[in-house]
Amino acid sequence: MAASAIPVVDFQKYGLNVTDPKTVTSDVLETTAKEIYDAFSTIGFLYLINHGVEQRKVDAMFSVSKSFFDQPVEEKMKCALDHRYGYHGYIALESERLNYKGSVADFKEGFNFMPKDEMVWPENLPQFKSTFSSFFYDCSRLSERVLDVLSIGLKLQDRNFLRDCHRLMGKKENSTSLRSNYYPPLTGCVKPGQVRRGEHSDYGTVTLLFQDGIGGLEVMNTEDVYVDAKPVPGAIVVNIGDMLQRWAADQIKAAKHRVLIPESEVKKRQYRQSIAFFVNPDNDTIIKSLDGSDKYEPISVWDYLECMFQTIS
Repeated sequence: MAASAIPVVDFQKYGLNVTDPKTVTSDVLETTAKEIYDAFSTIGFLYLINHGVEQRKVDAMFSVSKSFFDQPVEEKMKCALDHRYGYHGYIALESERLNYKGSVADFKEGFNFMPKDEMVWPENLPQFKSTFSSFFYDCSRLSERVLDVLSIGLKLQDRNFLRDCHRLMGKKENSTSLRSNYYPPLTGCVKPGQVRRGEHSDYGTVTLLFQDGIGGLEVMNTEDVYVDAKPVPGAIVVNIGDMLQRWAADQIKAAKHRVLIPESEVKKRQYRQSIAFFVNPDNDTIIKSLDGSDKYEPISVWDYLECMFQTIS
């Protein structure tokens, strides 16, 4: 496979199908660890197959999300994200600008979920909360296993090191979030220079992305050229964020990616969905070069994320 292509990594040996991950030795995972490290140290993206997240749960997430986004704006705004109280809730159309250099807001909507008691839920969708909560739990477990294998790939002495820095996922001391993205059909209302999702790299450690069959995600390859991350049935697109690149002293790469306005008139009239699980370490974790090089000044996860979040709105 060309170095600029997005590789496929089989996670059968350590996916959620493995009941007790502690029984799997590091020696067994070496090949998988090398494949993941090689992908993240070059193009920064991979397709993960045989990961163990049930397709029926992915389908349920897409279904309940679509039911929410199909509602009138005034109904969705009852659950609007309020930055004064955190980063959970409805993100209205054209309210974010992921490419901070751009002048036009992205043509997309979203619903960001962080498991907190004070969150407002859509009252007319009784399955919404349970579906998001269950999916968050599955993504958390899979992320821990990806982090274990990445620790091996980075040749850390303790394969649980990265996992241990993410122990509070789902609690208030950790800002890991599950986001459902919705790209409405385009009806001639696109502003000059507008895109569906602006060029950016993610902020945290690892992102799990579940795509529908429409496609549109583009990834910058090793030649600094954008290539299509075409949907692969049953696969999760996995990439790393800026924080992990900093933590690993640039051994691995947080690649830029985007979603443009499609050129095809047929695709313009189609809606698109994706589901992203943004993994972050616990808020008080200090990000310090893992190789001891002190390439970057140490910073807490909370301070780093607060700085990055200010660039998107």
